Amino acid sequence: MSTKEAERVAKRFGSLETRLGYQFANYDNIERALTHSSVRKKANCAFQYERLEFLGDRVLGLVIADMLFRNYPSANEGELSLRLNSLVNGKFLAKISDELKLHEFIRTGGDLKQLTGSRMENVRADVLEAVIGSIYLDGGLESAAEFIDRFWGTRLFDEATVRRDSKTELQEWSHAKRLGTPKYKEVSRSGPDHDPMFVVAVQIEGLKETEGTGNSKRAAEQSAAGKMLIREEVWKTKETDK
Repeated sequence: MSTKEAERVAKRFGSLETRLGYQFANYDNIERALTHSSVRKKANCAFQYERLEFLGDRVLGLVIADMLFRNYPSANEGELSLRLNSLVNGKFLAKISDELKLHEFIRTGGDLKQLTGSRMENVRADVLEAVIGSIYLDGGLESAAEFIDRFWGTRLFDEATVRRDSKTELQEWSHAKRLGTPKYKEVSRSGPDHDPMFVVAVQIEGLKETEGTGNSKRAAEQSAAGKMLIREEVWKTKETDK
C-alpha cells in the first residue's frame, strides 16, 4: 500500500476501528460493508454490503446463541429463542449501530442521503451485520465473537430481552380478556419502494385502536400492538419490539 493510500485508509477508518475495538488487516471487506447498493446501482453485488450482511447475520446468530446457551443453562428452547430474537432484531441492531455512529461512514447514492431517524433503521441495522461479516472474514470467528461480546455481552442479562413479540402478547391478552382476536388494517403507505413507511392500526372490540409505523407491515403491526399493550398497562416500559 502506498503512503498516500495508507493515509486515505487511516483517515477513513481510523476512528471507526477505535469505535469497533478492532483493527483490520485488509480494508476491502469493511469498505464493502459500508457501501450501499445505491452507490453503484448497475454494479455487481460484490461492491456493496448485502453479501456481507448475509454472512454477518449468521455469525451474529451463532455467537449470540452460544452465549445464551452457556449463560442460561436452565432455560428451555422457547426462552432461549425469545432472548435470541430480541437481541438480533432490526431495532436492536440499529440501536447498537447508532451507538457506534456507523451512519457517519456509510457511502450511499444521491437518493439515500439521510441515514438517521426511524425510516432508515433497517439500513443501519443491515450495515452493522455487514461489519460483523467483514470482521469475521478479516480476523475469524474469535475476532467476531470478541466484537459481539463487547457490545452485546452486558445486554445478555437484560430481562427486557425475554419479552414476547408484541403481536403474540396482545393476542393472548385479548383472548384472556375474552375480547376476541386483534385485527390489523393498513392506514397508509408512503416513501419510495426501497424505503417504504407503513402506518397500521390495531383494533380490539371495545377498545380504542392504536396506530404504529414501520418500514414493513409487520414492523408497523408490532409497533401498533406494543402501543396498545403499553396503554392497557400490560407492558410497563415504553420500549416496544418491532
